[in-house]
Amino acid sequence: MLAQRYKEVKNRVEQVCINAKRAPDSVRILPVSKTFGPDVLQEALDAGLRRFGENKVQEMKQKAEVFAEYPIDWVIIGYLQTNKAKEVARYASEVQSMDRLDLALALDKRLQLENRTLDVLVQVKTSPEQTKTGMSAEAVPAFLQELKAMQTLRPMGLMTVAENSDSEATVRACFAALRHLRQQCQDQTGLALPTLSMGMSGDFEWAIQEGSTEVRIGSAIFGQRDYA
Repeated sequence: MLAQRYKEVKNRVEQVCINAKRAPDSVRILPVSKTFGPDVLQEALDAGLRRFGENKVQEMKQKAEVFAEYPIDWVIIGYLQTNKAKEVARYASEVQSMDRLDLALALDKRLQLENRTLDVLVQVKTSPEQTKTGMSAEAVPAFLQELKAMQTLRPMGLMTVAENSDSEATVRACFAALRHLRQQCQDQTGLALPTLSMGMSGDFEWAIQEGSTEVRIGSAIFGQRDYA
């Protein structure tokens, strides 16, 4: 049952926080509902969840329209094309995959038309894998300064996807790199950047130990997906 799985994940997150000498409520859980249909999402809503991560804008839009009566915060965590800016500006409350200036400009333009603002995290590439997307660490401070100047976008922190590895040291190095980059960016830009979104179902314990403030959990809450 979804509610029970969520409770178990919450308990695990709190226990890792305690073990790491952090406050039990210092890490937020972002349930990742991508690929799951209305029936499963309704179960999540019945369990009290109101914030969901989605990879694809079209899927987010469809779910937002089906559950329009619920006060849901939709969070985009997948690669985002500029031609999807209109739907994102209308339906999303946060984008965690901000990774280039043309996307920021497109969103800023659409958000002005919608008279809305949007929280954003800069996605940083901390893994050498070709399949991983994100901005290079070196480019992030200057990019944050660009975001800072846009009235509709609120830079709240950084996001990364660690290297797909069974090595704890390899995975934790990705998370540690993001933590150090956040400190550097805070010093250089004056932004608070409270959010470090790092860690998923398979590695969130290591992420929390390295300072994550938000973990993106899909299968551990929703169960196994039929497709990616």
